[in-house]
Amino acid sequence: MNPYPFFIDKITNSIEDVKTGEVYETEVLPFTNADLKLVLKKYHWNFNWMEEQIKPSRKVFKLVKQGNTEIQGIISIEIMSNYLELHLIEVAPHNYGRNKKYYGVAANLVAFACKMSFDLRFEGTVSFTAKTKLIQHYINTLGAELIYKNRMKITFTCAKKLVNSYYKNYFHD
Repeated sequence: MNPYPFFIDKITNSIEDVKTGEVYETEVLPFTNADLKLVLKKYHWNFNWMEEQIKPSRKVFKLVKQGNTEIQGIISIEIMSNYLELHLIEVAPHNYGRNKKYYGVAANLVAFACKMSFDLRFEGTVSFTAKTKLIQHYINTLGAELIYKNRMKITFTCAKKLVNSYYKNYFHD
């Protein structure tokens, strides 16, 4: 597996316009074959999402602003026996770098994976392989734990905190 460096720029409660601070509600929807033509390298996307889409064990989802079809980010996950494996996350080209449009896209997608893990009764556990230079970043921003070498996981307490940030009515306590 080739680890992908996703960067958590900010934990928001949705996605936030970098220039105005305006917050937009989001939806995470299944990624479709029709979406494939929108996320090509010629449009500055880094990954071959068709490759992820055709793997039968993987589920691919896209993040969009509510009521809008423009893709803000994509995630590929796999359901394991008692946790979710996060294979890839990519924010849209307009959401990274100095001129990014929105904060919170990558964290929103990780929160979705944690929520899905709770939905499946896996207690929010999500695992992934990190680039070595980002291990401390994931510990600091997501509360992820280092398991072994560059394998990391997010477990109950930190998963619940992330889910509470993005899905206000998920936990009723």
